[in-house]
Amino acid sequence: MGLVPSDLDEDRDGHGAERLLQVGDIARAVGKTVRAIHHYEDVGLLRPHARSKGRYRLYDQAAVTRVRWIGKLHDLGLSLSQIQEIVAFWESAPSAPEAMAQVRSIYQQKLEETRAQIARLSSLERELEASIDYLDTCDTCAPDELVAACTDCNVHDRKQAEPELVAGIHGGNGHSRSGADR
Repeated sequence: MGLVPSDLDEDRDGHGAERLLQVGDIARAVGKTVRAIHHYEDVGLLRPHARSKGRYRLYDQAAVTRVRWIGKLHDLGLSLSQIQEIVAFWESAPSAPEAMAQVRSIYQQKLEETRAQIARLSSLERELEASIDYLDTCDTCAPDELVAACTDCNVHDRKQAEPELVAGIHGGNGHSRSGADR
Protein backbone atom coordinates (compact mmCIF):
# COMPACT_ATOMS: atom_id res chain seq x y z
CA MET A 1 0.00 0.00 0.00
CA GLY A 2 1.24 3.53 -0.74
CA LEU A 3 2.48 5.76 1.98
CA VAL A 4 0.33 8.48 3.44
CA PRO A 5 1.62 12.07 3.65
CA SER A 6 2.59 11.80 7.33
CA ASP A 7 5.09 9.07 6.39
CA LEU A 8 6.85 11.34 3.89
CA ASP A 9 9.31 14.12 3.75
CA GLU A 10 7.66 17.07 2.10
CA ASP A 11 7.48 16.65 -1.67
CA ARG A 12 9.50 18.91 -3.96
CA ASP A 13 6.79 21.56 -3.94
CA GLY A 14 6.79 21.65 -0.15
CA HIS A 15 3.21 20.42 0.13
CA GLY A 16 3.49 16.76 1.07
CA ALA A 17 -0.28 16.32 0.62
CA GLU A 18 -0.34 14.24 -2.56
CA ARG A 19 -0.56 10.46 -2.09
CA LEU A 20 2.75 9.14 -3.33
CA LEU A 21 3.45 5.58 -4.33
CA GLN A 22 6.32 3.26 -3.69
CA VAL A 23 7.77 1.31 -6.57
CA GLY A 24 5.84 -1.83 -5.57
CA ASP A 25 2.57 0.10 -5.71
CA ILE A 26 3.30 1.17 -9.28
CA ALA A 27 4.39 -2.33 -10.26
CA ARG A 28 1.12 -3.80 -8.97
CA ALA A 29 -0.97 -1.05 -10.58
CA VAL A 30 0.50 -1.63 -14.04
CA GLY A 31 1.37 -5.33 -13.97
CA LYS A 32 5.13 -4.83 -14.21
CA THR A 33 7.93 -6.01 -11.96
CA VAL A 34 9.68 -3.79 -9.45
CA ARG A 35 12.86 -4.49 -11.39
CA ALA A 36 11.26 -3.12 -14.60
CA ILE A 37 10.21 0.08 -12.80
CA HIS A 38 13.75 0.51 -11.44
CA HIS A 39 15.13 -0.10 -14.93
CA TYR A 40 12.88 2.61 -16.38
CA GLU A 41 14.31 4.95 -13.79
CA ASP A 42 17.89 3.83 -14.52
CA VAL A 43 17.49 4.61 -18.23
CA GLY A 44 15.88 7.98 -17.57
CA LEU A 45 12.29 7.20 -18.50
CA LEU A 46 10.93 7.63 -15.00
CA ARG A 47 11.89 9.90 -12.14
CA PRO A 48 10.83 9.65 -8.50
CA HIS A 49 8.77 12.56 -7.27
CA ALA A 50 10.28 12.47 -3.78
CA ARG A 51 11.95 10.25 -1.21
CA SER A 52 10.56 9.06 2.08
CA LYS A 53 12.34 9.65 5.39
CA GLY A 54 13.68 6.12 4.91
CA ARG A 55 15.00 7.20 1.47
CA TYR A 56 12.53 5.05 -0.48
CA ARG A 57 11.71 6.31 -3.96
CA LEU A 58 8.24 7.78 -4.11
CA TYR A 59 6.27 8.46 -7.25
CA ASP A 60 3.21 10.53 -8.04
CA GLN A 61 0.23 9.28 -10.02
CA ALA A 62 1.82 10.56 -13.25
CA ALA A 63 4.40 7.76 -12.90
CA VAL A 64 1.63 5.18 -13.31
CA THR A 65 0.57 6.94 -16.51
CA ARG A 66 4.19 7.05 -17.72
CA VAL A 67 4.76 3.33 -17.08
CA ARG A 68 1.52 2.43 -18.88
CA TRP A 69 2.64 4.65 -21.79
CA ILE A 70 5.98 2.83 -21.92
CA GLY A 71 4.11 -0.49 -21.95
CA LYS A 72 1.88 0.61 -24.82
CA LEU A 73 4.90 1.76 -26.83
CA HIS A 74 6.52 -1.63 -26.14
CA ASP A 75 3.33 -3.29 -27.40
CA LEU A 76 3.67 -1.22 -30.58
CA GLY A 77 7.15 -2.65 -31.07
CA LEU A 78 9.28 0.24 -29.84
CA SER A 79 12.45 -0.59 -27.94
CA LEU A 80 13.44 1.18 -24.73
CA SER A 81 16.13 3.08 -26.65
CA GLN A 82 13.52 4.30 -29.13
CA ILE A 83 11.29 5.37 -26.25
CA GLN A 84 14.28 7.16 -24.71
CA GLU A 85 14.74 9.02 -28.01
CA ILE A 86 11.11 10.13 -27.96
CA VAL A 87 11.44 11.39 -24.39
CA ALA A 88 14.76 13.12 -25.15
CA PHE A 89 13.30 14.86 -28.20
CA TRP A 90 10.19 15.84 -26.25
CA GLU A 91 12.24 17.33 -23.44
CA SER A 92 14.58 19.21 -25.77
CA ALA A 93 12.15 20.22 -28.52
CA PRO A 94 12.43 23.88 -29.47
CA SER A 95 8.65 24.25 -29.41
CA ALA A 96 5.50 22.42 -28.38
CA PRO A 97 4.23 22.19 -31.98
CA GLU A 98 7.50 20.53 -33.06
CA ALA A 99 7.36 18.09 -30.17
CA MET A 100 3.74 17.21 -30.93
CA ALA A 101 4.50 16.84 -34.66
CA GLN A 102 7.31 14.39 -33.92
CA VAL A 103 5.13 12.28 -31.63
CA ARG A 104 2.29 12.43 -34.15
CA SER A 105 4.61 11.22 -36.90
CA ILE A 106 5.71 8.23 -34.82
CA TYR A 107 2.12 7.41 -33.91
CA GLN A 108 1.00 7.73 -37.55
CA GLN A 109 3.68 5.27 -38.65
CA LYS A 110 2.70 2.84 -35.88
CA LEU A 111 -0.98 3.18 -36.85
CA GLU A 112 -0.15 2.20 -40.44
CA GLU A 113 1.94 -0.76 -39.23
CA THR A 114 -0.84 -1.82 -36.85
CA ARG A 115 -3.45 -1.70 -39.60
CA ALA A 116 -1.21 -3.80 -41.86
CA GLN A 117 -0.75 -6.31 -39.04
CA ILE A 118 -4.51 -6.40 -38.44
CA ALA A 119 -5.04 -7.10 -42.16
CA ARG A 120 -2.50 -9.97 -42.02
CA LEU A 121 -4.13 -11.38 -38.90
CA SER A 122 -7.61 -11.06 -40.44
CA SER A 123 -6.39 -13.02 -43.45
CA LEU A 124 -4.98 -15.69 -41.14
CA GLU A 125 -8.27 -15.75 -39.25
CA ARG A 126 -10.17 -16.42 -42.47
CA GLU A 127 -7.65 -19.13 -43.42
CA LEU A 128 -8.05 -20.79 -40.02
CA GLU A 129 -11.83 -20.68 -40.25
CA ALA A 130 -11.75 -22.19 -43.77
CA SER A 131 -9.32 -24.87 -42.61
CA ILE A 132 -11.47 -25.78 -39.61
CA ASP A 133 -14.56 -25.95 -41.83
CA TYR A 134 -12.65 -28.15 -44.27
CA LEU A 135 -11.34 -30.40 -41.52
CA ASP A 136 -14.78 -30.74 -39.92
CA THR A 137 -15.75 -33.05 -42.79
CA CYS A 138 -12.79 -35.32 -42.10
CA ASP A 139 -14.59 -37.02 -39.25
CA THR A 140 -16.81 -38.72 -41.84
CA CYS A 141 -13.92 -40.93 -42.98
CA ALA A 142 -13.83 -44.49 -41.73
CA PRO A 143 -11.79 -44.86 -38.51
CA ASP A 144 -9.46 -47.32 -40.19
CA GLU A 145 -8.70 -44.92 -43.08
CA LEU A 146 -4.97 -44.30 -43.42
CA VAL A 147 -3.58 -40.78 -43.32
CA ALA A 148 -1.94 -41.39 -46.70
CA ALA A 149 -5.43 -41.60 -48.20
CA CYS A 150 -5.99 -37.93 -47.37
CA THR A 151 -3.99 -36.95 -50.46
CA ASP A 152 -6.66 -38.66 -52.58
CA CYS A 153 -9.65 -37.64 -50.48
CA ASN A 154 -13.02 -38.37 -52.07
CA VAL A 155 -15.09 -36.63 -49.37
CA HIS A 156 -14.23 -33.02 -50.21
CA ASP A 157 -15.41 -31.22 -53.32
CA ARG A 158 -12.50 -31.48 -55.75
CA LYS A 159 -13.49 -28.18 -57.37
CA GLN A 160 -12.98 -26.36 -54.08
CA ALA A 161 -9.36 -25.56 -53.29
CA GLU A 162 -7.92 -26.93 -50.10
CA PRO A 163 -7.00 -24.19 -47.62
CA GLU A 164 -3.22 -23.78 -47.54
CA LEU A 165 -3.11 -24.66 -43.85
CA VAL A 166 -4.54 -28.06 -44.79
CA ALA A 167 -2.70 -28.54 -48.08
CA GLY A 168 0.62 -27.81 -46.39
CA ILE A 169 0.23 -30.79 -44.07
CA HIS A 170 0.81 -33.25 -46.85
CA GLY A 171 2.53 -30.87 -49.24
CA GLY A 172 6.12 -31.76 -50.01
CA ASN A 173 5.62 -35.44 -49.24
CA GLY A 174 5.62 -36.43 -52.89
CA HIS A 175 1.83 -36.38 -53.17
CA SER A 176 0.02 -33.48 -54.76
CA ARG A 177 -3.56 -32.29 -54.37
CA SER A 178 -3.44 -29.75 -57.20
CA GLY A 179 -6.35 -29.56 -59.61
CA ALA A 180 -4.40 -31.54 -62.25
CA ASP A 181 -4.01 -34.53 -59.96
CA ARG A 182 -7.65 -34.65 -58.89
